Amino acid sequence: MKIYTRRILSFISTAEVGLSVFLVFIVLFVFILPPLGLLGNVGRVVVDIVFTLLLVSGTASIYGRKVVFVIVAGISIITLVFRWSDSFFYLPVVGVLDNIATIVVILLLCTLILARVFKKGPITFRRIEGAIAAYLLLGLAWAYAYQLIADSYPAGFAGALTASPGASSWTYFSFVTLATLGYGDITPVHPIARSLATAEAITGQLYLAILIARLVSQELINRQQNPED
Repeated sequence: MKIYTRRILSFISTAEVGLSVFLVFIVLFVFILPPLGLLGNVGRVVVDIVFTLLLVSGTASIYGRKVVFVIVAGISIITLVFRWSDSFFYLPVVGVLDNIATIVVILLLCTLILARVFKKGPITFRRIEGAIAAYLLLGLAWAYAYQLIADSYPAGFAGALTASPGASSWTYFSFVTLATLGYGDITPVHPIARSLATAEAITGQLYLAILIARLVSQELINRQQNPED
């Protein structure tokens, strides 16, 4: 069983199939599933299952780097323990730990993916997939940070929010901020919330500018080194 598991993980890592699967789960988690969190326990379980698969596929995609894989796998397991515990026990402290652990593992995966995106080499479809995945992960990380602030400071945000805004509200606000759309229906009030929103808006603009510059420059270098291509 262990041999087959290692073979599967090795195939996913070398063929980079894991990155494609990972991106699919991110898209599902960000754009399709948020409304399900409002449907009660069943909807939340579905969201948690997809999040579990998201972390599993993300961790599997870096299996080739053994030390990093062990670290990410360990943090992912801790994150999933907190998430599923929060789903069943509803303890405030568990919710806080869940958000913190989720932010850590998302940023770690984002960093590892960006290292692949910005490394030297030809511009491939996998590299573009990684750039999209990293961008969505940034939005998710900020969404959980906003949720953490809202749980700690209930009056930290103003606007079109329910008494107990769910993850879908913070995911929406995060990506609206990351893309600098600025609808104004949700407004950060607490100083920490304002600082985070400002940092996210700047990060979103810098990310796109740096990404495009890097990919274009790398493609020019590749063409100079391989003029026959």
